[in-house]
Amino acid sequence: MKRIMFLTGLALLGTSAFAQEANTLTAKEKNEGWKMLFDGKTTKGWHTYLRDTVGSKWQVKDGVLIFDPSQPQNGGGDIVTNEEYENFELNLQWRISKGGNSGIIFDVQENPKYNATYLTGPEMQVLDNKDADDNKKQNHLAGCLYDMAGDSTVSKPKTPGEWNQVRLIQNKGHLTFYLNGIKTFEGQMGSPEWNEMVAHSKFANKAFADFGKVSKGRIALQQHPGSSGWRNIKIKQL
Repeated sequence: MKRIMFLTGLALLGTSAFAQEANTLTAKEKNEGWKMLFDGKTTKGWHTYLRDTVGSKWQVKDGVLIFDPSQPQNGGGDIVTNEEYENFELNLQWRISKGGNSGIIFDVQENPKYNATYLTGPEMQVLDNKDADDNKKQNHLAGCLYDMAGDSTVSKPKTPGEWNQVRLIQNKGHLTFYLNGIKTFEGQMGSPEWNEMVAHSKFANKAFADFGKVSKGRIALQQHPGSSGWRNIKIKQL
């Protein structure tokens, strides 16, 4: 009995230790140059797009950065990193509510002449594929290059409320997306293939004249219908 209790105690200790490792870096990761973009306690390093601070719809609870749609409307908006990034690997985990929708937008040019992050930055989609309203087009599914590339053969998100793992790599304009270990997109910004995808997407509209033109900018987490959660957000510059 004592042995069983001892082993149970070790298991609980191990579980607790593992839980405490969220939003932190291992010694190996530090040596490799990884940096945390979310400390698990505050919104330090982020601000609402075109504002100085983070709105009240974005909150930190139990080590998770949460978009809470129940908060006052004036506390909304996409949040962006304080810093700009060019060549990088971004790793993070996200979860979405039932029917929820969000996105990871990058290369965002923060300028008052652009009233939204998505006018300049491409997006890796975050979605409840089954119940979200925006699930009608294949390239709108989770993990896809939004409205440009991807389909259900590569979009394999977890059940709403469960954590999904993202790797998003940009190196000299070359993009590679992974969702839960599955490659969902690879391509070169500004290439003929890229330009063809843009031409057949919503981004062909003149309102998006500066979309995806610069492979450097801020990284955004998107306000959208439903609640989203984010943790273990880390980046390594290449």
